[in-house]
Amino acid sequence: MKRPPTDFDELSRVASAGLIAAAGRTENTAMIAGFPDYLSIGRDGLGRGVTVAVRICGDMADIANDMERVMLETILHARQEGRSATLIVPVGPVDQFPVLAEMINQQGCDCRDVMLINMDEYLTDDDRWIAIDHPLSFRGYMNRKFYDLIDPELAPRPENRVFPDPQQPDAIGEVIARRGGVDACFGGIGINGHIAFNEPPEPGEAISVEDFAALPTRVLSLSRETRTINSVTVGGEISIIPRRAITVGMKEILASRRLCFYCNRPWQRAVARRALHGPLTAACPASLLRMHPDAELCIADYVAEPPEIQLR
Repeated sequence: MKRPPTDFDELSRVASAGLIAAAGRTENTAMIAGFPDYLSIGRDGLGRGVTVAVRICGDMADIANDMERVMLETILHARQEGRSATLIVPVGPVDQFPVLAEMINQQGCDCRDVMLINMDEYLTDDDRWIAIDHPLSFRGYMNRKFYDLIDPELAPRPENRVFPDPQQPDAIGEVIARRGGVDACFGGIGINGHIAFNEPPEPGEAISVEDFAALPTRVLSLSRETRTINSVTVGGEISIIPRRAITVGMKEILASRRLCFYCNRPWQRAVARRALHGPLTAACPASLLRMHPDAELCIADYVAEPPEIQLR
């Protein structure tokens, strides 16, 4: 049965029809028939005609420094308002946390009441957190590269270091409600457009933008695309990438007061363009950033360049 169109479907149709025309193009292989039009958008056209603010920010180290700066500014801004910040944060990109720890120590910034909600974690096949000493554990990474580097008198208290729990996924929403909402959600974009581990529907599955945007924190199976690209960044062995994960939901992400997303990998040239200028659809979860009134995408110089479609 054909599903009747919704307001979200109409928004998607209008967005995809107008965004390519609004953005700049370059004369490259993206103009070949059958290639998505958004691949031809040059760096100066990125973000043109959409509500997501786009910033181009140097190389990988510059991305890490920018992410650290915005995180710290968010923490300090909340303090000026007489409260403690609540952030949703990723592990990847990975380089910002040692820099943030160093700045917290240098400035003597008291973060004991700051709450950091990590957006995801790998699970075992029976849906338990992988061991904290597993080399791919996000919990272990946060301890080694962030919490353990901060002066204990300044570091977030243990109860404010939160990961979604596969045994209690609803607890994330409860924590956020008690804190009065999330000040900012930080993250990256996967090769299939996922944000956190909110994977797009598999072939043959259908879900409206409206329903996808309402998905809460949950346990799920990782897509083959995600496991493949994640294996590339950790040594190239796909068999070591867990098949299951828990993720903060689209619901919690989109309810955050501010969205700050980053792209620092060369392969993100295409997916950044798809998120900004392709169809607004659950098939590219990052495209839903365009539904938020205060969303920003910061990308490296090389990500801003159009993808080169050729054999190598």
